[in-house]
Amino acid sequence: MRIVSLLPSATEIVCALGLRDRLVGVTHECDFPEDVATLPKVTRTLIPKDASSGAIDQMVRERLKESRALYSLDMDVLSELRPDVIVTQALCDVCAVAEQEVCAAAESLPGPPRVVNLEPQTLSEVLDSIRAVGSALGMATVADEVVARLTRRIQSVRQGSRMLRHPTRVVLLEWLDPPFSSGHWSPELVRLAGGVELLGREGKDSETLTWNAVVEAEPEVLVVACCGFDIERTLEDIQMLRDHPEWRRIPAVEAGRVYVVDGALRSSPTSCTHSSIQALRRGSCASKRGESSPSRPPRADRDRSCPTRCDSPATKPRSGVCRLPVRAPGPGSWPRRSSAPAWRSSTGRS
Repeated sequence: MRIVSLLPSATEIVCALGLRDRLVGVTHECDFPEDVATLPKVTRTLIPKDASSGAIDQMVRERLKESRALYSLDMDVLSELRPDVIVTQALCDVCAVAEQEVCAAAESLPGPPRVVNLEPQTLSEVLDSIRAVGSALGMATVADEVVARLTRRIQSVRQGSRMLRHPTRVVLLEWLDPPFSSGHWSPELVRLAGGVELLGREGKDSETLTWNAVVEAEPEVLVVACCGFDIERTLEDIQMLRDHPEWRRIPAVEAGRVYVVDGALRSSPTSCTHSSIQALRRGSCASKRGESSPSRPPRADRDRSCPTRCDSPATKPRSGVCRLPVRAPGPGSWPRRSSAPAWRSSTGRS
């Protein structure tokens, strides 16, 4: 069986099922496990590497008006790979190759290959996606085992969160220019971590916000997990907020309880989902204890999913989650970075 994955989360699922050797093609964004980077790339992006968040948002809105995605298939590469199965998604209209383009491409190939479409809206549906891929690839038993392990780990964090006397008031932002609320399963992760998401709705799309709405929500903890951005790229965006009066009025900013999370961490269907809940729970616990930072990082399952702490944006974060300075910075207090890493999407905003 020859498998092509059209999104990073599907690549992780395929590898978690023990089918790395059957994977013949991936997207230009797939980076875990690390060795998938050597596989042929079957997608291209229309987003310039140096595009600002505001410019990316504008591109997204324009493409949505035209019902077009920001990614396209490399049909020459796809044809050469001769896939038996293509794993893709229909959850977001802009963050991966459009569903119609994938189906049309599959019909033009010999076979034709089977298209497995993933559309999870909730955490339970994320786990169901693992089962769906396992069933399609003849690995249903292995998929059940993977889901069982993840479920046990999630439950262990949930159990710890129940020790909190009162839920922490949390706002999780998936974009900064303009601000977007969290959506789909992200508010559920906040709840499992012992918080209550004030603006995002479980199982629903993320929505455009105003900064005044964030201020009025009065979050005790602010989590920033920009779609497709790693921590360093997100910190560059936060620099533009240093002079924003409403940013400085957010209670979580004033209290120094702002956490920047790798965008891939909250959207990964495998170990990252558990680790993102851990990261959120430590932020909630620190808030209730009146601490300015997590007391200690947990054991790392892998580098990217380890929710480690860094004390300031000047400290290069290893991975996972980074806590900003204790107080809202004044003008000019953010360090400048020489270059921005390429924009890479994992789920997208819809």
